[in-house]
Amino acid sequence: MTRTRRGLVAAVTSLALTGAAAGAAVAGDDDVLRRGSCTGSTDWKMKAGPDDGRIEVEAEIDSNRVGQTWRWVLRHDGAVVARGKSRTKGPSGSFEVERRTADHKGTDSFRFKAKHQGSGERCVGRVRL
Repeated sequence: MTRTRRGLVAAVTSLALTGAAAGAAVAGDDDVLRRGSCTGSTDWKMKAGPDDGRIEVEAEIDSNRVGQTWRWVLRHDGAVVARGKSRTKGPSGSFEVERRTADHKGTDSFRFKAKHQGSGERCVGRVRL
């Protein structure tokens, strides 16, 4: 193998390892990530993970349309921990909800429901940690 080829292989390997490390920093080893589709063309994503003795929960609605209004509710073990109304923003046409909750004993169950105010499209995401 020539010196140039060895250098190229080393550079590509280094970039690949750097990319893998960056991805691991975004989602921790203990995080649980779930994705799914809504009743229309919208997608949802939920992530939950430990955070300093609490649980950080993130939910995202991605409709690829800017300016849509969605009503949403986040439940933890059946109890409402947050609710609100959000508008999708550019450039991706999405919105995200982040909350930190208590870490209950045993398995924690989260459910995020969202409804588009214009079309009535519904999204339901669940994650257990």
